[in-house]
Amino acid sequence: MLNIFTLANGRLFQEEIESLEELTRFTPIWVDLEDPTLEEKRWIKQHYGLSIPEDAMDEDIEESARFYEEDNGELHIRADFLVADFDDPSTERVAFILNQSNPELKSYNILFSIHDDTVPVFRLLRLRARRMPGLITDAKELLLKLFDADAEYSADTLEEIHEELEHASTRVLKGDVTDDVAGEVLATIARQEDMNGRIRRNATDTRRAVSFMMRSRMLNAEQFEEARQIMRDIDSLDSHTTFLFDKINFLMDATVGFININQNKIIKLFSVASVALLPPTLVASLYGMNFRFMPELEWQYGYAWALGLMIASALLPMWYFRKRGWLK
Repeated sequence: MLNIFTLANGRLFQEEIESLEELTRFTPIWVDLEDPTLEEKRWIKQHYGLSIPEDAMDEDIEESARFYEEDNGELHIRADFLVADFDDPSTERVAFILNQSNPELKSYNILFSIHDDTVPVFRLLRLRARRMPGLITDAKELLLKLFDADAEYSADTLEEIHEELEHASTRVLKGDVTDDVAGEVLATIARQEDMNGRIRRNATDTRRAVSFMMRSRMLNAEQFEEARQIMRDIDSLDSHTTFLFDKINFLMDATVGFININQNKIIKLFSVASVALLPPTLVASLYGMNFRFMPELEWQYGYAWALGLMIASALLPMWYFRKRGWLK
């Protein structure tokens, strides 16, 4: 899918392109290729003279090759964007190419983005730029706004994680934690830990990309200050993810502790039962011996006496355990 975005009266407008002729009618600031076909890549090559690298979407590319500048002035940035689906969280690799119209002045007029699946941050920025005139002025500003929206999207996801953990902590700390509840809480904690870790990794990746833009001296003074603000926002994300990791570890320990308590209760019942049944077993063993004169045969109340003694020997330990509070 090939989409282009143009600026009109300070607003960002989207057009879906289905032919080379349509592409020639627009002067875009952003060209977005989602799972592009060979024909769409050929259109980009013919109209803009841009060759999309074959390894643009490779996941195993070396970290040192994710940010570089070509001899012709093209700036290449590969960054990961968060896809906050709590059932199946992931990150989407996006290859950015800033096409430079004036290499001497480092003037970038078109941003190209290539990715395989939908990126929620792109949709968020499109809606924002459509409603807020003047938000985006050029391709460099657009790329910065994408990274800014990515940081904000991560912050919103962290708030959702915090709410889920608060709900889980309420269930755990109220004290009545059954094995079923503990299993549900552990599943929730595992999902939130995975999402929190992805946000931490995504924030680190965004920091590296913004830092590269700052070092490349492509930003003007206002954009450089905006990049510094994005870096500060990412630092705040790091501290928040650290707090959530600590909270997750606490809830994990508390939940496992309640599971151990439930297991200890079961073991305690078996222990009490085995100790309480020892005296009756001893009585039954004594009366089962081959005496010359067996009490239950020689005495009229022998059986009744033996049964009563066995019951009393079982009840007395239980009464003692209850008095000591061991059965609570």
